[in-house]
Amino acid sequence: MAEETPQYTRYRAGRHLLPERDAMATRLAARQRGVRLPYGGEPAWRRWLKPKRLLLALVGFVAFWLLLSLVLFLISSHFERTAPPSDVSSVLAPAGFPLTSPNNILVLGSDRRQKNSKEPGANTSGPSRSDVIMLIRTGGGHAARLSIPRDTVVEIPGHGLQKINAAYAFGGPALSISVIEHYLGIPINHIVEVNFENFPALIDAMGGVDYTGTCVISNLDGGSANGGYTLRLPTGTHHLDGREALALARTRENLCDPRQTDIDRVKRQQRLFESMKSRMLSFSSFIRLPWIAWNAPPAIISDMSGTTLLGLFGALATTATPPTRVLLPSGTTTLPDGEEGLTVSEAEKRAAVARFMAG
Repeated sequence: MAEETPQYTRYRAGRHLLPERDAMATRLAARQRGVRLPYGGEPAWRRWLKPKRLLLALVGFVAFWLLLSLVLFLISSHFERTAPPSDVSSVLAPAGFPLTSPNNILVLGSDRRQKNSKEPGANTSGPSRSDVIMLIRTGGGHAARLSIPRDTVVEIPGHGLQKINAAYAFGGPALSISVIEHYLGIPINHIVEVNFENFPALIDAMGGVDYTGTCVISNLDGGSANGGYTLRLPTGTHHLDGREALALARTRENLCDPRQTDIDRVKRQQRLFESMKSRMLSFSSFIRLPWIAWNAPPAIISDMSGTTLLGLFGALATTATPPTRVLLPSGTTTLPDGEEGLTVSEAEKRAAVARFMAG
């Protein structure tokens, strides 16, 4: 009797039944393509790129970027910041930390020409008048600004009735503080002077600022023909670099509209300040933060230390933008030297101070 051939049923195993064989085939194929795989068959970079790890990496980068910017700011504040004259500290009122306590900051900018100015008769080193006079109230949830026109007439000790910007020429920032405190009846806790030599570098570090306004044409330091700068801004929105922003802040005589007064000028300065704040809160400024941190201290002259300045900037960044307010004149008067100045009524002064302190 012939031997019968055994009958077998063949089955094909699925991939999930042979995981080791499957993984071996995957690694073999990857090796042939030049890709090295860890045990398990998944590329190392794909195993690392998990959502949780990506989030941790992002948080770590942000923390590092902020810490780097903080260190650069403190180093720059220590070595690059210019302190005001020693007599300033004696006229400033004490205050708490700007981030948590209300502080009144006097911001000044002088009309002194830059050292490389070729304008005939330009003042590059001697006494100068304050070109920018602005009070800022910030900290502890407060947010207020008040600009004082430079032609406002006040009583300056030893000099009689004068325009308020002359106080800086007679006695520097210390006399300016004393005169403004007495005139408005409010304490001034800190002073910030704009260093026009380094201010353009700060704006450039920020990547410039956007400014919207009416037509402005002005010749700064004698205009381009005399080694200065000529600014031309048609009506609309413009992206300004550091030199243009400085020229806009200092523009007094607007050739585009000669009828404009010092009131229009201080409003332009406040709009420029708002543009700088808006730029600082943008994502692009976060990318540029280390450069901004390094260039900010040299752009100012202040009694505040690096940590106090950080508190000030933090307070400005975390509070709402206050409305633009100007100490409005009620009339004009002729001074002994024949110049015409602006007078402010006591009622307007009291109302402006009340709004400022409540802001």
